[in-house]
Amino acid sequence: MDLAIALNSNSPVPLHQQLYQELRQAILNGRLSPGVRIPSTRSLAKSLSISRTTVTQSYEQLLSEGYLTTILGSGTFVCAQLPDDLLDSTPIESSQTITRLPVKLNRYGMILADTENVPRIAAPDTEINFRYGQPAIDQFPLKLWRRLLSRYFYTNLSWLDYSTEPLGYKPLREAIACYLSRSRAVKCETDQVLIVNGTQQGLNLIMRLLIEPGDMIALEDPGYMSARLIFQTQGAELLPIPVDDSGLIVKELVNYTSKPIPLVYVTPSHQFPTGAILSLPRRLELLAWAQQTGGLIIEDDYDSEYRYGDRPIPALQGLDRSDSVLYIGTFSKVMFPGLRIGYLVLPKNLVAIFARAKWLSDRHLPILEQQALADFITEGHLERHIRKMRSLYEQRCQVLVKALNVHLGEKVTILGEKAGIHLMVKIDSHLSDNEIIHRAAQMGVGIMSAKSQYLKPDHTGEFIFGYGELTEQQLAEGIRRFAQIFAS
Repeated sequence: MDLAIALNSNSPVPLHQQLYQELRQAILNGRLSPGVRIPSTRSLAKSLSISRTTVTQSYEQLLSEGYLTTILGSGTFVCAQLPDDLLDSTPIESSQTITRLPVKLNRYGMILADTENVPRIAAPDTEINFRYGQPAIDQFPLKLWRRLLSRYFYTNLSWLDYSTEPLGYKPLREAIACYLSRSRAVKCETDQVLIVNGTQQGLNLIMRLLIEPGDMIALEDPGYMSARLIFQTQGAELLPIPVDDSGLIVKELVNYTSKPIPLVYVTPSHQFPTGAILSLPRRLELLAWAQQTGGLIIEDDYDSEYRYGDRPIPALQGLDRSDSVLYIGTFSKVMFPGLRIGYLVLPKNLVAIFARAKWLSDRHLPILEQQALADFITEGHLERHIRKMRSLYEQRCQVLVKALNVHLGEKVTILGEKAGIHLMVKIDSHLSDNEIIHRAAQMGVGIMSAKSQYLKPDHTGEFIFGYGELTEQQLAEGIRRFAQIFAS
């Protein structure tokens, strides 16, 4: 092994004595553990560019003092048991404790230190966990995915190198642009697609480039908590806009005149967490607001592929005529979260600066996965997988809704059963949210309150039930157990 040793050839202390002190200190502070083999005199001399005689002198002193031991034919080792007086000895450099001044955080760090942590998604140790946002990863075609990865693993070693494409792997961007145009009515060219490692990075880039501390951001309330935390930690002021059955109440935004609003964050195709769909009149009203004010809209299209019984909802971006929409998508729900590949569709005038910021942020995502994903999309595997999962999730949603109605009846109001992989459920109960969660966990059922999704968490009795990863049997049994909380 190599050793990091600091030697000063200009010091009046001989080199062999400096080396002795460095090695002794490394042994005493545990950097060289008892029993570990140290380099030979020849290899250490070569590594440090000093004479072998210098190293030999240092080793001999350490051997004589009981720090090292030699085993014939095996090498030199740190003694397994050091004398007590050596372990208790004062370090060579100083006997004084050095106290550092507190590290000074910048504005972002100070805001982050005072910001709430993202709560766990339901109790982690429960037998039946209704955590939201988790797809049925056991249904993903792993053999096919492995075959696509193998296609490039040995035959094309470009994935081992640095990428020369700041926007991301071009065939993948071409595939995404084609897929979005066909399935989501998004209007974009290949060079408007920026590959990111998920929604969070996309939002971070937007904030770093477009928002100053103190700027106002409007967002749905309730809404996606992780987005809200990103906005807060960048020092933005938040304007909560209420949501009803038709999505964001745009008139609340239009009527707000106290301060300019440069950015609005929405989930129009499947509002999180209520499941509401932004109606066409409100979509047009929101786009008109953006055109008149110069504001921008972040459209988070996180799981719009999963709609049950209704026709697909075209993306808001496809209706835009003034380059006002930044469209974010991800493969976490339609494939699997560990893939960590998402995308931003940007107005043309913002592409260059976003590409530069992304390049400085993490250079590029793993190329091998981008290559496999490009083929997964272009060969039709993605859309076949989505069709299969849409049918599976629709059946699981029906089982969950039926179980809630059978076991809880008029006690519950169900929202969002026509899309996605979660429901929002309002429960009529005298129990507090924490008491309901605690009692459910005692029965082996994990659930999560929707309270944290509100900017002001004063709403109670609302819960998010994810059903993507649970079998029909688990869903039915989980609700049967859950209902026992309210039986008495």
